[in-house]
Amino acid sequence: MHPLKPDTLISNPVGTPVVSTVSVPVDAQAVWAVVGDFGGFAKFIPALASIEVIGAGPGSVRHKQFKEGGLVVVEQLNSHDDRALSMTWTTIYNNLGIRNLWASMTVFPTGERTCNATWTIIAEPAEGNPASPEEFHNFLQGFADDAMSNVQKLFA
Repeated sequence: MHPLKPDTLISNPVGTPVVSTVSVPVDAQAVWAVVGDFGGFAKFIPALASIEVIGAGPGSVRHKQFKEGGLVVVEQLNSHDDRALSMTWTTIYNNLGIRNLWASMTVFPTGERTCNATWTIIAEPAEGNPASPEEFHNFLQGFADDAMSNVQKLFA
C-alpha cells in the first residue's frame, strides 16, 4: 500500500491572458464597490441567476448559478485588497468546459473622477472541450467584454 501524499486538482493555468478594460467616468472607489464585490457580479453579468458566497475574505467560496442550461461555477477568492483596488480568484469547479481558470479584477484611477476597470482571465479548456484554441479564447474574451461593457453602462 502506498502512503497518501498531499495533492490538489487546482493548478494555475497556462495560456494567453484575456484582458478586458473599460474606462468609467466616475470615482475609482465607486467602481470598485461594484466590481470588487466578490458576491455582486450579477450586477453586471445578467446571465447569472444567483450567487452565494460562503465565508468572507480570501479563502471564501463563491457559487454562481447561471439562468440557462444548469451552468454552475464554484470559485475561491485568493486575494482582495480594497486599498490596491484588486482581487484574484480561482475556479474550483464548473461545467462550462473550462479546466483551470485564474482571474483578477482591478480598478486604476486615471483622473479625479475617472478610472479604468480591468478583468484579466487566464484559462485552459477542459478535456473534451470541442472548441479550437481560438474559439475558446474568443468565448472568454466575449464574456469578459460583455460584462465589462455592462459595468460601463451602470455608470453612464
